[in-house]
Formats: sequence, structure tokens, C-alpha cells
Amino acid sequence: MLTGQTRFAVDPGPPYDTPRPYGAVFWLRKAPSVSSTVIIGGGISGTAAAWELARHGVNVTLLERGELAGMASGWTLAGVRQSGRHPAELPLAQAAVKRWEHLSEELGADVEYRQGGNLRLALEPDDEATIRQVVADGNAAGIPMTYLAGAAEVHEIAPALNPNLVGASYCATDGHANPQRTVEAFAAAARRSGADIRTGVEVLGIVTDGRRVTGVTTSTGTLPCERVIVAAGVYAPRLLDPLGIHIPFTVVVVPAIQTEAVAPMLGQVLGIPTGGFAGRQQADGRFRLTGSSIPWSATDHTAENVMPTLSQLTATLAWSTRLIPALEKVRATAIWGGLIDKTPDALPVIEATPEVDGLVVATGFSGHGFCLGPITGEILADLAMEGSTRHPIAPFARARLDGASVPEDVTLHG
Repeated sequence: MLTGQTRFAVDPGPPYDTPRPYGAVFWLRKAPSVSSTVIIGGGISGTAAAWELARHGVNVTLLERGELAGMASGWTLAGVRQSGRHPAELPLAQAAVKRWEHLSEELGADVEYRQGGNLRLALEPDDEATIRQVVADGNAAGIPMTYLAGAAEVHEIAPALNPNLVGASYCATDGHANPQRTVEAFAAAARRSGADIRTGVEVLGIVTDGRRVTGVTTSTGTLPCERVIVAAGVYAPRLLDPLGIHIPFTVVVVPAIQTEAVAPMLGQVLGIPTGGFAGRQQADGRFRLTGSSIPWSATDHTAENVMPTLSQLTATLAWSTRLIPALEKVRATAIWGGLIDKTPDALPVIEATPEVDGLVVATGFSGHGFCLGPITGEILADLAMEGSTRHPIAPFARARLDGASVPEDVTLHG
């Protein structure tokens, strides 16, 4: 830990030829030590943390049991949303959107970020009060939002939608991105800055001396290290439980459908009040559509056991064609299922664990962690190196979950 001293981050070569601030602090670049920090998980949180650490001179190794973006960060709808956020998440989402606006330039790769807005649809008269409250809450939090009253106002924004809608909330500053490209861009930028990113390597356990992290055991051997960041999604419990660190969450599987490419017709991300459907049109013209979740009881995912049921697909397709009638004649080209690590209050756990020095955890994003990824990476790097961060993460401490129950629904778009 580099506490109690002035810190400077100096990256080699142009354009980073002068000391630069890292958040609210400065880090002192040290000579690389042996595997000083290991990150477990190759999704957006893990690769973003690898980028933050590597570009500030930290010796970091990222280990992914499968392929990058092979789990939640790959299957997700990939919404980048401030609207409808829990108040605890909102500061992180707001900070993340500022990063997203320049992320392609930062990473040197097009992540297909589009700030086309978000529409949460009022389908029946009974939905109107709920949607109007979303707008009121957003405006009260400083997010400019509008309630679109009636189908005519909705169609001014999104003419491809069903003409019988009651209304919708509209947040113009929300958007979406390409999840695979984003994760790959973070990983590539991290590698260029010296990170060691290994796929096909499973972490079997975290090694400690009883007080602090000393290494990890993997499918290819033991790797000594000083710090470990666990960003392993649904696999976090099997790494943390042996250390006496329990995070209560359940795992559900969500259906996802991708269509053939069609002419542009929708710039916004769509959602409904129940969270049972969300959709958007990708930058390449294909639609990406998700539906309601069901419990997942397996312990290891395979190509078969994460596939959605026929009833999930039927419901998702029904919502798709109901809300976007032009999709009735569009072909589906890919179907898959995605796993969500759902906490009792649908908020993540992000903390430097009090039980084990050098151990940092980010898990339980409950289906809406993609947007937060760039800021989650900042936070994890801060916690790993300093044990604290300038971002407000007190609501995400694990202790809040003692005795809590798991909710029925999750938000699936961002």
C-alpha cells in the first residue's frame, strides 16, 4: 500500500510525458514487482481495472477462465443508462457517461457508443403513474428527462414503435455500446500498457497467509501476488466462500435474441415497467432483444444449460413484435442465454474486504453493471492500490446484505 506519501503516475513515452492525476490522487510508479496485482474475470469490470492499473505503471495480470466478454459483459443488452437508476448507483452512472462520451478516443478503438436516448414505455393506463415517477425522480436528481404523453409524442422520438402506447419516459443522454468491442478495447489498451492478459486460465483459489493475499492457484499453477481483484460475476462465491466471505446472491438466466441487420429505425434503448423486456438496434443494424429471467440451478455454465427456454423466447419475441411491429418479418440470426448475479437489493458489492488485506471485490451487478464499467475499473484500481476511492461506494458494502431477501425482478438494460 502506498499510503502516507505523495504519489505520481508517469506513463512512458508520448503523449504521457508529464505526471497526470489519477482521480483525486497521484500514484508513484514503482519498478514492477512479481505479479503485484491479479484480476480474476475478463468482463468489462476486470478489463477496465486492468487498463487503469497498467496505464499507471502497475504490474497487473488478468486471468479469465474462458474468453474475454464470455459471460455477462458479452451477452448483455449493453445499455449505458442514468435514468431509472437507484440513487446509490446514480453518481457512478453519471460519472460513467462522461467517460463513455470519450471512451473510443481514450482506448483507441471504436466501441460503438451511441447516445441515442432511453425510452421506458407506458403500455397501459396503469403504467403511467410509474413512468411519470421515473421522470420526476430523474429530474430531481439532475438528469434532464421528459414524459412523452401519448403515442404521438412517443412517435416524434421513435416512429417505429407501436401506435397504441400510452406514453414513455425519455432520457436523451442515455445510450448503448457494443459490449464485445468495449471489453476487447479495454483489454487491448491494457496490453499496450504492459498488462498480462491470459484467457483459458481458471483461478481455483485465492491464497492468503491468514491475514493478507499472497497469491492465486490456477489451472496452470500458482501465481504469487500482493493484491487480488475478484470481478468474476457468478463465479465469485466459489472463490470467496473458502475465505469466509459470503455474498448472498442468486443466479438467473436471461434470454437474448439477435436479428439480421435492417435499415436504421430505432436509436433508443427500450424498456418496460416490469423489466421483462428490453431492446435496441445496434450500430450495425441488428436488433438485440432481452426478456424475463428464470432461476439457474447449474454450478458451471455450458453452451446448453444457459440457453433460454421456449417460453422465454416466445415471450421475448411477442414483446418485440408488439412494440416494434416492423420486426414481424425480420429474421432472428442468433439466440443465447446470459447469467445474472442478483443480490437481494439489486445493487452490487464493491469493496476492499475487511477480512483479507489486498482483496478487492466487485460482483452482484444484478443485470445493470455494463454502463458502470469504466468507473468500476477506476474504483477497483483505487481500492487495490489505496484501499479507498473518491467515488461514493459506501452503499455497496457487503455488510448491508446481512439477512436480506432476493427480489423478483432485475433491470436488464444497462
